Amino acid sequence: MASRVILYGPLSGARLLASTCRTIPKMRNQPSSDMAAFKEVFKSARHVVALTGAGISAESGVPTFRGAGGLWRKYNAQDLATPSAFLANPSLVWEFYHYRRDLVLQKSPNLAHQALAKAEDCFEKEGKRFLVITQNIDELHQAAGTKNLLELHGTLFKTRCTKCGDVAVNKDNPITPALGGRGAPEPNAPDAAIPVGELPRCKKCSGLLRPHVVWFGESLEPDVLTKATAELDKCDLCLVIGTSSVVYPAAMFAPEVSARGVPVAEFNLETTAGTENFGFHFDGPCGTTLPLALDI
Repeated sequence: MASRVILYGPLSGARLLASTCRTIPKMRNQPSSDMAAFKEVFKSARHVVALTGAGISAESGVPTFRGAGGLWRKYNAQDLATPSAFLANPSLVWEFYHYRRDLVLQKSPNLAHQALAKAEDCFEKEGKRFLVITQNIDELHQAAGTKNLLELHGTLFKTRCTKCGDVAVNKDNPITPALGGRGAPEPNAPDAAIPVGELPRCKKCSGLLRPHVVWFGESLEPDVLTKATAELDKCDLCLVIGTSSVVYPAAMFAPEVSARGVPVAEFNLETTAGTENFGFHFDGPCGTTLPLALDI
């Protein structure tokens, strides 16, 4: 896995920016849905990496902001998750993220989150390795008890100063008084137009804070990407859970693992752009299929 796409965003010609021009192999398999066969593979695995996306948290009531549900007010949610949107209107972007923080704080991990945490515990007791690499920023994996976790896209509950770069944990709700009662998602809700001086500020230098998340067009943190690559290079089983397999760089992880002969099992409501590369595919809610597959 020497080559790596590091810009975060949906697959398109503009997104295929890599250190070398490498094409992900298209295996065009017909994945198996044989649960008994998968359980045998899982039982013999010693280093499992689970890749999770928005679909796993959707079952906890967290919006995916994709497809028909991709709007917040009248705005395309993906258009707000950009550096240029924050530069142009930090008040609006902070309203959007306040809405997301407030909503997630009211949600709980579901059976799929819990199954992954329990699997990690079981593997640890047997001297084996189980790690979750998530594209989600909601911290529901931590709430379920997962300890071995890499957050590719950051978290809603950390901030980063745009002036001094300080990163800090912050679960205050609201994060600043001016955002209290703001962030309503309805199309007719007025924008708050909060003065920049009343938006979240750095405790060290008073600079403007931003959410410590990876926005579209930004690079993933190099150390996180390096750790993810190392885990994927060593794993002997990869689980793909609730992810659409269209957002890079995560979309290329599992196909590359599969290309080196490692079993990959996908758990999703439907087939995805990556399904044909995988050995197993299980249709249905992750909260139903995953606990069954992992015998949790």
